[in-house]
Amino acid sequence: MLFVYAKCLKKQQMSINNSKYYHLFFLLFLSGLACAQNTASGKILDAKTNKEISGVDIFINDNKTPNLNTTSGSFSVQSDTIIYRLKFSKKSYALETVDVTTENAGNLLVNLSQEKVSSIGEIVIHNEKPKYKNKKENPAYAIMQEVWKRKRNNGLAKFDTYTYREYEKIEFDANNLDSTFMNKKMFNKLNFIFEYADSTATGKMALPIFLNESVYETYGENKPSNKVKRMLVAQKTSGFQDNQVITVTAKNLYRDINIYDNILNYFDIGFQSPVGADGFSTYDYNLTDTIAINGENAYKIRYQPKRKDVLAFQGYLYIDTDTYAVLSATLKSTQKINVNFINSISTELEYDNPDDQTFLPKKVVTEIELTPFAKKKTSKSIIAKRSVDYSNYEFNKPLDAKLFTRKEEEYDDKFVDKDDAYWLKARPDSLSKREQGVYEMLDKLQQTPKFNRIVKIYETLASGYYNAFKGIDIGPIFSIYGKNVVEGDRIRLGARTYFGQNDPWRVQFYNAYGFKDKQLKYGVEARYMFNRVNRFMIGAGTKRDVMQLGVQLTNDDAILSRSFASSTIFARGENASLSSVNQTNIFTSIEPWKNFQIRIDGTMQSIKSANPSEFSLMYYRNGDLRKTVNDSHVTISLIARPGTKFSQTGVDRYEHGTLAPTIVLKYTRGIEGLFNADFNYNKLQFMFYKPVLIGSWGKTLINFEAGKNFNTVPLALQNIIPGNQSYSLVPNTFSQLNYYEFVADTYTTLHLEHHFNGKILSFIPLIKKLKLREIAFIRGAYGTLSDASKDINVEGFKYSAPNQQVYFEYGFGIENIGFGNLRIFRVDFNWRGNYLERPDISKFGIKAGFQVGF
Repeated sequence: MLFVYAKCLKKQQMSINNSKYYHLFFLLFLSGLACAQNTASGKILDAKTNKEISGVDIFINDNKTPNLNTTSGSFSVQSDTIIYRLKFSKKSYALETVDVTTENAGNLLVNLSQEKVSSIGEIVIHNEKPKYKNKKENPAYAIMQEVWKRKRNNGLAKFDTYTYREYEKIEFDANNLDSTFMNKKMFNKLNFIFEYADSTATGKMALPIFLNESVYETYGENKPSNKVKRMLVAQKTSGFQDNQVITVTAKNLYRDINIYDNILNYFDIGFQSPVGADGFSTYDYNLTDTIAINGENAYKIRYQPKRKDVLAFQGYLYIDTDTYAVLSATLKSTQKINVNFINSISTELEYDNPDDQTFLPKKVVTEIELTPFAKKKTSKSIIAKRSVDYSNYEFNKPLDAKLFTRKEEEYDDKFVDKDDAYWLKARPDSLSKREQGVYEMLDKLQQTPKFNRIVKIYETLASGYYNAFKGIDIGPIFSIYGKNVVEGDRIRLGARTYFGQNDPWRVQFYNAYGFKDKQLKYGVEARYMFNRVNRFMIGAGTKRDVMQLGVQLTNDDAILSRSFASSTIFARGENASLSSVNQTNIFTSIEPWKNFQIRIDGTMQSIKSANPSEFSLMYYRNGDLRKTVNDSHVTISLIARPGTKFSQTGVDRYEHGTLAPTIVLKYTRGIEGLFNADFNYNKLQFMFYKPVLIGSWGKTLINFEAGKNFNTVPLALQNIIPGNQSYSLVPNTFSQLNYYEFVADTYTTLHLEHHFNGKILSFIPLIKKLKLREIAFIRGAYGTLSDASKDINVEGFKYSAPNQQVYFEYGFGIENIGFGNLRIFRVDFNWRGNYLERPDISKFGIKAGFQVGF
């Protein structure tokens, strides 16, 4: 048992003047003797700075597990047996062992010396390395073989139930500041912020600008059913509670990683793991030492990539000499890392190993240096640091089924509000003086008009909306101007209500005007969410606009989805196939299970050609010639997004970047006679989208769609294989198809696009300096169109499906074009694979556009 020694002393100070305390005093006196014989106390200091250190593991005698983790520089421990030795262990410090005697037990002074090689920020990878004829001669190879042979899994899977706590801290610091930068005019009236800056090891200044603390409780059940719930129980953010853009940006930078996996996911990009089974194909390993880590003997292995320009790390592995478990690991990117906006990545991992098959995360610290400028050590940058401490593991304890139930109060804005006393207790280590200053500094900044103007500019560019005044945003700003053959130059202005990131309701509208057709267009939509837990929502809207139909197969009925025609400024050939659409929609949706949505839409619409002289939508109905299609239909959509993470609970949510799939199943029923609708029909559609990491070879994007119209309908309601006559990049369209070139009752399409992340071009000496990345893609479509579906249209003879053979396109692209860390331009080269005999086709084309990503 452990007791605080101060309690023993306090009890001894009780007065003995009153006789009724005599027996109590006698017992306390005996307790005091016990404290003196079986206790030890003192202080722990940094040997270099002479400052107190907290978060130190203390091992009594020869215990393999720590008996105490300190919360301050002072410590006191007690044992049921005599204490004759104490061991003090803390990451980045050398293990210190102190003999305890009756003379020094009450006043130990422990000095811990920093061990630079285990400090992730100070790793130095030396170029010299031993020469071996083959890898089997390398002693590190034998050790790593044992690690791979005993590959461990996360221990949570072996228990019937488990619970644990996470304390997460994310901090952003502005780095490499100097006096010239701090004296710029932009900081007039803001220069007080530099009072909170601190010097770094390079002599430059770093200014903390964002701090987010979160506490999560995770409950898991493996038997009898598999259930997991990760609940946010506390959150504190410096100054940006109402700014979803900054908070989501912070959360989006990080992924959970398992050092035993072959590929580690950073920014949804695959990095070769140094502990992966094929690590020797990427890394050189060198056994350098045997040291003590948390009281355990460990092999210290230095590793570094064979080639510096691959997506890999360098650093140290600490492997238990008895069990070959990874006790700790440091990962640091190379100087030639080819990731946009990123100068460097470093991660420090600590694991607990309860048995020979499993591990449990203990602590993960990841530091990312971001900058849109050059990859230089002196560039102005942002240091984004995230630390996660895992604690309070409990296993095989009965868990109430109610724990896994989503509750209304968990989604309330004030649910995570906690006072300062809570945070003092919740933090594994107290905040540094600089971290404490973040909250104070941001509070002051928010009272400064100039700072608020800067934040507003950032929010506008990131969200696309400008906050005109309280509750009203103007936008989207990127949709203001467009051009097409029907409207000519087009202006679009819109607005939305916005009171905060968790608004339960929203109203949006826009007006548009074409200077050629001199027609006013509009759209308005309102949504209201009744329940934050199951996201039960209703909405309604209406619009009248010119649209390019047939650019999306599995589309939605949302009124304010952006019109493709409005954004096409430069196009391949004149696009005359535009439609005039009047549409009214009501919908309701609910999430009975997390990330699984059921949505029901009721839509009434009329569709006719917006350019009758060049594009006909005329059709026959009961022998009559009609130019307008009247349609009323009901659509039931099942949408699954397993693994997706969201930040907010309002009517609009902001998604975290993940590799989660999207699965959609839709059934549409057209109802003849309802609001003068012309057709009964049934349509079934399916879509599957998934990004997949392919080892160190990059990432593949898979998009598969299939659908069928079971009844005869006119062209306006048919399935159009999506073409793209613009010169811009449009996902899941066929670049060399014209609009309406292929029409199908039944269709299947597949898009495969692989991003190599520079894997191939990095072998070419001159080109690799440009840090370009290669893309390869292939697209295919197959479908059929009945004679009845052709005959119903006046110009049905023009239309056909890709039923002779699978239509396909192929090509390659170059992305990451730009300079410094700002590489957001992409160019694709597309070839049409078949159906080359058709008139007015394009056999080859170039598409280009901006692609913002890591």
